[in-house]
Amino acid sequence: MSVGMLDHFNIRTRKLAETVRFYEDILGLTKGDRPDFAFPGAWLYSDGKPVVHLVDIAPTSEPQKPDSGVVHHIAFASRDFSGMKQRLQSKGVTFRSREVPGGFIWQIFVSDPNGVLIELNYNAAAEQV
Repeated sequence: MSVGMLDHFNIRTRKLAETVRFYEDILGLTKGDRPDFAFPGAWLYSDGKPVVHLVDIAPTSEPQKPDSGVVHHIAFASRDFSGMKQRLQSKGVTFRSREVPGGFIWQIFVSDPNGVLIELNYNAAAEQV
């Protein structure tokens, strides 16, 4: 028995358009098909898979949480470390990067408009082509 791989994460937001723009324009995900739920939202895709689900809570009285709560961050296995750094810099987005001790993984950390910390992991050996 196995729990399997992480399928997606869900963000409840009062900033739907701003959040969609962040994941599309900053991280390069693509807005795509979403089931016809009885509530507004959006799904963002990476490599053909809907990995970020957004629920628009603006029409409700549910308060916007200021951050990701007890979840510290969400991580993606990523490609093109230098390209992403250039993309973030060109868009004026604040981020930090580091090398994991041992030198096998490079990381970029950036926060979305809801305060969710996104970790982008890059296989250092694959990046040194």
